[in-house]
Parts: sequence; structure tokens; C-alpha cells
Amino acid sequence: MTKAVAAGNGEEGRPTWLGHPRGLFVLFFAEMWERFSYYGMRALLIFYLTKHWLFSDGAASIIYGAYTALVYIAPVIGGYLADRWLGQRKAVLYGAILLTFGHFLMAFEGTGGGQSDPAINIFWLALAFIIVGSGFLKANISVIVGQLYPRTDVRRDGAYTIFYVGINLGAFLGTLAAGWLGETYGWAYGFGAAGVGMLLGLIVFVLGRPWLEGRGEAPDAAALKRRVAGLPLEWWLYVSGIVAVGVCWWMVQHQSLVGMLLGASGALLVGYVLYVAVVKLPAEDRDRIFAAMFLIVGSILFWALFEQAGSSLNLFADRHVDRGNIPASIFQSVNPFFIMTLGPVFAILWTKLGRKGLEPSAPAKFGIGMVLLGLGFLVLVWGSAGDGLTPLMFIILIYLFYTMGELCLSPVGLSAMNRLAPAHMASLIMGTWFFASATGNFAAGLIASATGGHALEGEAVGKSVVLDVYTTVGWVAIAAGVAVVVISPLIKRLMHLDTLQDADVAGVGEIGEPIAAGTHAGKAN
Repeated sequence: MTKAVAAGNGEEGRPTWLGHPRGLFVLFFAEMWERFSYYGMRALLIFYLTKHWLFSDGAASIIYGAYTALVYIAPVIGGYLADRWLGQRKAVLYGAILLTFGHFLMAFEGTGGGQSDPAINIFWLALAFIIVGSGFLKANISVIVGQLYPRTDVRRDGAYTIFYVGINLGAFLGTLAAGWLGETYGWAYGFGAAGVGMLLGLIVFVLGRPWLEGRGEAPDAAALKRRVAGLPLEWWLYVSGIVAVGVCWWMVQHQSLVGMLLGASGALLVGYVLYVAVVKLPAEDRDRIFAAMFLIVGSILFWALFEQAGSSLNLFADRHVDRGNIPASIFQSVNPFFIMTLGPVFAILWTKLGRKGLEPSAPAKFGIGMVLLGLGFLVLVWGSAGDGLTPLMFIILIYLFYTMGELCLSPVGLSAMNRLAPAHMASLIMGTWFFASATGNFAAGLIASATGGHALEGEAVGKSVVLDVYTTVGWVAIAAGVAVVVISPLIKRLMHLDTLQDADVAGVGEIGEPIAAGTHAGKAN
């Protein structure tokens, strides 16, 4: 077994590709195919709701927001189960199986034409499988990325940016393939393509296990085999996932309950994390948790506006943009395309600025990201003035601003959560990050519903109504972003980056177990 370099900048003797552990690229391709399926389905979902099941814009936006919120809240539970018992690798594998099943169920569309078709229950069930599968997979695969590197490794931000490019390569291909097939040949073809993508992601993850070098394994393998009421504990964890599918099947049909769940569970989650920080952690770790919570709360507004892409902005492109014969869902590929082209540029930019001591702090990057997002909405509003169709270039421009804002916030946030969290809270804090995304997604549904005005089923919404909402949210985002930049030095001080140590140097392994003093081997294979 190789040993990590004491300086924390890498590990001696480990095989690498492009200067990174090979396991990063296993996770890259597994997540790429998972995102192929998720974003391929997402590109079609709002149209499927309004054109196939004939929901009004407002109702469809609320369903869309509730579904995406549950997708992002589920990782809080999945992260806890992985931290406590299952381990990240088995959680990701189980989540991938559930996701594959859910995406294939989406291909059963029935006759449509309204909500009286019994096949709509299969649709709700498909959403439930995708929600629970995402809960087991999303936070945990990101945590495994972090476990490949010491906490002070300068490659971490670059690794998460590479990982993020993989996410968006999948999103780009998925929206093109599923969007084109779904709008050209039928919903079943588009959703079926998403299912194939998820199956490929599952295969990649299973075959690539050796390259993970033991990362993400269960904290206590013997505990998983212990029998409870006649079954091993591990199987009870899998059964809990099936029970959760039933709960989500019911909740996604009662969207108001999702808002109540977010409020109640959010208060409990934040309270628990702060309690642990104040009562159980040393001062510097406590401050780091406070900094992480600031970033988490600040991201809610960003995601509430960013997630207009799959709902109100998708409908805007369909109805109010001069797009020729291009299917509206295809424009969902613009953002991931820009991520792929600009992601490496930002990674290089952060690295070069970091070497010169000029790199903005993570909180400052968050504020810059919000400002860019707000500018995107205002540019679209300006380009849409008048009664005619909006020129195509302005829908491209808003996604350009979306992308630059996203690159300042999302991969940086993933890296910050993993860096700031104590090792034994890694998946919980990553799950809390996704919980903020859940809250933002639900708020996005409410905002998108507001762009629908009082339109009824089958009735188009006027462009001016949408643009009024976009003007308001654009200025709100800019104001919030400027405020975050102003106070970013204070938040940076709470991060205590100058005293940050690798978990193993501090005497704790990757998942919190003690290791022998003076060793740097990290978690055993």
C-alpha cells in the first residue's frame, strides 16, 4: 500500500492520469452517464407535463419544482446512511440500480391527453424511483472524489472542476439525444434513451471499482452483516430505499407537502449541524462549519434562479424565441456545452491566480456567480424588448451568463464542502449542500409558477409577464451577489485555511476512524 506525501500534495507511487488518481476518471464517466439520463429526462419533463398530461404552466412548474426539490433533499438521508453504515460505494451502486429502473419506467407514457389516464401512476412511480436513486448516489459519488485526495491537496479544486465537466458532458449529450428523440419521435424514445444512459453509468461504476482503491467502503463491514429481525442490516437499508420510493410516489403528487417537508427538515438539519459544531467540535472546525453553512444558505437563491432553465426558461424558448425548426429542449444543451468549453479555462484561471496569491476566496466566487446570473436575466429582458419573437442569440447569451455564474459557485462549493467538513461529517455536510439545492429547486418552481400568471391549461403565457418576473429576479441576484462579495473576507477568516490539515495528519482516517500516529497511509484498502 502506498503512502501519502506528508506535505499533502499527492501520494507517492499511485498510478495517475493527467496528474490525477485513475479513480477520478471512473467517477467522471459514471457520473457522466448518470447526468446523461437525468438531464435528458429533465429537458423533456416540463413539456411532457404541459403537452402530454396537459397540466397548466403553473401546475406543471410546481410539480417540476417539487420533483427536483425531492431529488436534492434525498441525498441528506442517503449521505447519512452511507456515513453511518453503508459506505459511499455501495450507496452509489444501489442508487444507480434504482435510477436505471426509474428512467426506464418513464418510457411508459400511456395515451396521455390528460390526467385521467391510469398510466400517470407509472409516471409518478418513475419519478419516485429517480428521487430515491438520486438520494443514494448524488452526495456520495462527490464524497468519493474528495476521498481520493488529502484535504490540503492543491489539485482538489481542479479535480472537482474536471468532475464537473464530466457531469456536463453527460448533460450535453443527454439533452441532445433525449430532447431530439422525445420531441421528434415520441416521449418514450427520449425517456428510453435516458434509461440506456443510466444503465451505462451503472456498468462503468461496477467495472471501475478496482481503480477506486478502497475509497468509499463501509466504515464497519461486520456491522452490515449483523442480522436484525432475520435479515442482515445491509438488506434492511436496501428495503428502506424501497419504502422511500412509496413515500416519494405519494409526496410528488402532493406538492404542498414538499414545501412543508423542506421547512421542517431544514430547520432540524441546520439545527443539528450547528449543535454539533458548537457543542462537539473544536473552535476552528466549528468556524469552518459556520462558513460552510453561510455558503450553503447563499446557494439557495442561486439555485432558485438557475433552475428556471428547465421550467420557465424552457417554456420561454418554446414559445417566445425565434428558433426556426430547432426543438426547444435542445437549448438545454447550451449550458453544459459552455461548461465543457469554459470549465477548463476557469480551472486554469483559478490555479494561476492561486499561485500568485490573487485567487478570489470561495465566498467571493459565490458572490461573483450571483452577479453573473442576475446579469443574464437582465440581458435576456433587454434583448426581448418589443412584441416580436426574441432573437436566438439572447437565449444563448443568458446561458453563457448562467454558465459563468455556475462555474464560480457549483464546483467551488462541492470542493469547499468536502474541505471544510470534518471527515466524520463529510457526507452529512455534502448532503446539506444538496438540501440547499432542494430548497432552491422548490423555490424555482414557485418563481416559474409566477411566470405563468393566471393562464389555464393549454393557454399560452404572454411574454411580458415572464419578462417582468425576470427583471425582478435579475436585480435581486445582483444585489445579493454584491453583498456576498463585500462580506467575503469575514467568511474566509472563518474557514481557517492557514491551519487546515489533512485528516490523516490530524490522526483521523478518511471516514473518521483513528489511525496509528506517524503514518500517512490513509484509509486501508
